[in-house]
Amino acid sequence: MNHQVSITAYLAAFVAELVQTGIKDVVVSPGSRSTPMAMVMAEHPAINIHIHVDERSAAFFALGIAKVTNKPVAILCTSGTAAANYFPAIVEARYSRVPLLVLTADRPHELREVGAPQAIDQIHLYGQHVKWFADMALPENSTEIIRYARTVCARAAAIASQAPAGPVHLNFPFREPLIPKLEEDIFELEERPMGYVNVRNGDLTIREDGLKEISNKLNGYKNGIIVCGNIADERFAQAVTDLSDMLKFPILADPLSQLRSGQHHLENIVETYDTFLRNEDAKAYLKPDVILRFGAMPVSKALTIFLKENHQAEQFVIDGAGGWRDPASVSTEMIFCNETIFCEQLLAFSETRKSVKFLEKWQAINNLTKANMALIKDSQILSEGRLFYQLADMLPEGATLFVGNSMPIRDLDSFFLNNHKSIKVIANRGANGIDGTVSTALGAGLYSQPLYLVLGDLTFFHDLNGLVAAKLYGIDIRIIVVNNNGGGIFSFLPQSQHPKNFELLFGTPLNLEFEHAVKMFNGNFTRVKGWEHLGELMNQSTEVKGLNVYEVVTNRESNLTEHREFWRIVTQEISNFVKGVHNAAKD
Repeated sequence: MNHQVSITAYLAAFVAELVQTGIKDVVVSPGSRSTPMAMVMAEHPAINIHIHVDERSAAFFALGIAKVTNKPVAILCTSGTAAANYFPAIVEARYSRVPLLVLTADRPHELREVGAPQAIDQIHLYGQHVKWFADMALPENSTEIIRYARTVCARAAAIASQAPAGPVHLNFPFREPLIPKLEEDIFELEERPMGYVNVRNGDLTIREDGLKEISNKLNGYKNGIIVCGNIADERFAQAVTDLSDMLKFPILADPLSQLRSGQHHLENIVETYDTFLRNEDAKAYLKPDVILRFGAMPVSKALTIFLKENHQAEQFVIDGAGGWRDPASVSTEMIFCNETIFCEQLLAFSETRKSVKFLEKWQAINNLTKANMALIKDSQILSEGRLFYQLADMLPEGATLFVGNSMPIRDLDSFFLNNHKSIKVIANRGANGIDGTVSTALGAGLYSQPLYLVLGDLTFFHDLNGLVAAKLYGIDIRIIVVNNNGGGIFSFLPQSQHPKNFELLFGTPLNLEFEHAVKMFNGNFTRVKGWEHLGELMNQSTEVKGLNVYEVVTNRESNLTEHREFWRIVTQEISNFVKGVHNAAKD
């Protein structure tokens, strides 16, 4: 009885503190050793329990919730390989800076390394992929241990949220019996009932003299660009566009920057760089002498190469989380300052530039590229390029668009154009994997609607079991599966030049009929017959509830040909344009 009282008091104090930190969502995977924590959590009226049988999908589901709420989400599992299945999502959370609180149940110390069943070494299981790890004390009902449990809880939640946000791991050893003594008042805390310790996280800033020095440097350059990758701060769009207006620098906006959609000014935002920066004439014509970069590294390989090739330019990397986002080692200044605050404060020390020549160069090439998208937008066959070109028109105002990795995110980068619809675009770009995509999107769908997911057939197959969340929790989701029967991205890579075993090793056609799987989860499946049919489905999409899957069948070879022909036409037009400008200047 004393053990039962101790484990209940210990976990009730932890869970009560968890709620005080602001954590309300917990994704639980059923198991025996985690029984006491799960039962206590289920008793708290302020906690939303989401059950997910598969730990890998459960962790990605929690990742999706945290992505759209920007708040830590807890995940709970039993001991053994259950905890190991969390690993992919933890890696993604670490590199995409998403706060997760990982709670694993464990055997008590006397049952470790002695051949006990369902026992693995869980100490530092996730290595450096978590920001902090604690092997929790065994439950006691003493004043000191109750204070300890509450303090560790507050500390863990604060570390998970502290920039750069990320996962924290707490490992709980539990002795049997595992059933807590549940009573109505288990969450009543005599000491500091409103929270044991309040941890306040602040924003990184730099001194005023540092801002003045940066402003003076920028005033010495005429040809500057602003590059924006994945960034979550809703205030950033207005701040960076205001800075662009003052400096007269174009903004190269990654689709995950949240800058291509919204009510902010779009005039200086360049979105087709992934196409025209493949052209050597364009790169020479648009050569910058200073670069300001915000957020994660961009999706576009062409842009990444452009940044690397312009190593002679002064390159400022502004990172509010104090990270080191510079894979090519080209940065001249690392500025550890909140990105929005940096833009707002720099405005106070800068004067509005009069010259717009360099900005107009970028705008002209961007407009020329968009004007030559006829090959894509007029394609009569179902193609991946046209799908992403039309997405902005087809999606409703305020939609959340989750995009799978490999080709979908790249096609989105190339063909998703500026619009004022305030479409939120998200993806798992921390580790760039295809695992857990369906689960992450459904987690996002709990709090962000209407939700659309666009992904390839291999990515869909890889996380089919994640669809169970839509069935269990009635989450509305519209999934567009681009089915080219294999790994379409490999057709664009050097492997495609070696056809002997290409299909076996890289093309990997699965020849799956997804309709059967979708129906297993009580979903609706529709194979798209053409562009008009897809338009009709999308027009009606906000009216349909539950799980809806639209399969768009494309051809890998045709897709490769269409992309290459588009690039060829644009390259020729840009080269002619640049040469015409140079000839006019000579005359």
